[in-house]
Amino acid sequence: MSSPMTPGIAAARLPVETLTQNFADLHAPLDRHEARVAADRCYFCYDAPCVTACPTSIDIPLFIRQISTGTPEAAAKTIFDQNILGGMCARVCPTEDLCEQACVREAAEGRPVEIGRLQRYATDTLMVKQSHPYDRAPATGKTVAVVGAGPAGLACAHRLAMLGHDVTIFDARPKPGGLNEFGIAAYKSTDDFAAREVDWLMGIGGIALQTGKKLGADLTLEALAGDFDAVFLGVGLGGVNALQTAGEDKDGVRDAVDFIAELRQASDLTTLPVGRDVVVIGGGMTAVDAAVQSKLLGAQNVTIAYRRSRDAMSASRYEQDLAASQGVRLMFNVQPIAIHGNGAVREVELEYTADAGAGLKGTGETLRLPVDQLFKAIGQTLETDAGLTLDGPKIAVTGAGRTNRKGVWAGGDCASGGDDLTVTAVAEGRDAAMDIHATLMGGN
Repeated sequence: MSSPMTPGIAAARLPVETLTQNFADLHAPLDRHEARVAADRCYFCYDAPCVTACPTSIDIPLFIRQISTGTPEAAAKTIFDQNILGGMCARVCPTEDLCEQACVREAAEGRPVEIGRLQRYATDTLMVKQSHPYDRAPATGKTVAVVGAGPAGLACAHRLAMLGHDVTIFDARPKPGGLNEFGIAAYKSTDDFAAREVDWLMGIGGIALQTGKKLGADLTLEALAGDFDAVFLGVGLGGVNALQTAGEDKDGVRDAVDFIAELRQASDLTTLPVGRDVVVIGGGMTAVDAAVQSKLLGAQNVTIAYRRSRDAMSASRYEQDLAASQGVRLMFNVQPIAIHGNGAVREVELEYTADAGAGLKGTGETLRLPVDQLFKAIGQTLETDAGLTLDGPKIAVTGAGRTNRKGVWAGGDCASGGDDLTVTAVAEGRDAAMDIHATLMGGN
């Protein structure tokens, strides 16, 4: 882990006023008039392609029509019926690659209906004005353990509680929320929204939360399966892939996910150390979030180095352009082969890559970049499989999250299939809950 004492890394590179401005809400919320104007652009398509593109299958034309008729609370209910974390998804979903890309207005004019901002307007309106909008069904007497208080676990727990089951959520961290709380750029979720959303969700009742409980260390699947009628695993991917590069252990080299989590939990941004020359290795959303936030903290030179082409980056083109607009340099077809420095990192040596049809290979041509802080963002790994069958690096599931063990389901980033997105995790948690409910109430 980097230290403020590492040469080249320092805190308070920018005054507090500038930091406050830099980390303000990325997209200002719509006011009532703006929302009505934005909603009026919707064609309210029959068999709307935006609905098909939404992993949670929200009835988008319906909720937009409800906004246009002046009933945003009803619109929010339409959203929450399918996606109980619709408030966060409105902030972090890559709508430009999902619903808005499929929008008929996008195809016709190159400017889609602002579905994400309209969703935020609706959900924020209800969450501020109204208590929890759902009531629990009569108690079933059944108990379910949910391991992981991230998007999948929270969505699963809420749906099960609403159906009348008693749920206990276990999470390894001191606070619930998962990646919504610890793994998303601070400018995407301001004003402690992730924590407030969890509190609101728990308003359904019937959900107990135990933090500081990690599967494999504090909990065993055997014990959970014995104590509860069903178990849902939404543990995410807690491990981080190594670069497997010489010099990776030098001071100033750290995991991007830890940096983002530290920033998200900081009460004073002036206390966070950042390098003058920062390099982020990776091509996903985590890499972009780490790079952009380094720049916003005051790093002078920030570079994302990715081993494949721009088109292969898992970060959306919008996120790539956002990084570039903040002054982040994007380098493609380069991979790290050595990290140089006497104790602390001073340079990273990169090799150009090419894919001539036989897989990605180094070309032998290299370059060096000065760096005093290097972040690793090349993917995360499953920390514990709890003895379940795996599909590659993840827990193998069939149907709505069923594992090979009877009575155990899994969903979200830890489970096979689907994209590693908040909205996908919510859908998987919700669908697993419905399958758990059917099983507990006498189904197969």
